[in-house]
Amino acid sequence: MSRTTTALFVGLVLGLTAAFGTFGSFVIVLLFGAIGLVVGLVLDGKLDLAGLLGRATAKR
Repeated sequence: MSRTTTALFVGLVLGLTAAFGTFGSFVIVLLFGAIGLVVGLVLDGKLDLAGLLGRATAKR
């Protein structure tokens, strides 16, 4: 299992733990899952935040 997959599962579990219940809880779980996915992509080297932020500041 890759770090991306592991981080996604960790984010989903943390989201379920943080909010267990209504539709608002579902949205919170999706948010934690997305955060976990982004962290996993950064750890796997598939997403370069420095490059993304550098391009965004260079346009200004």
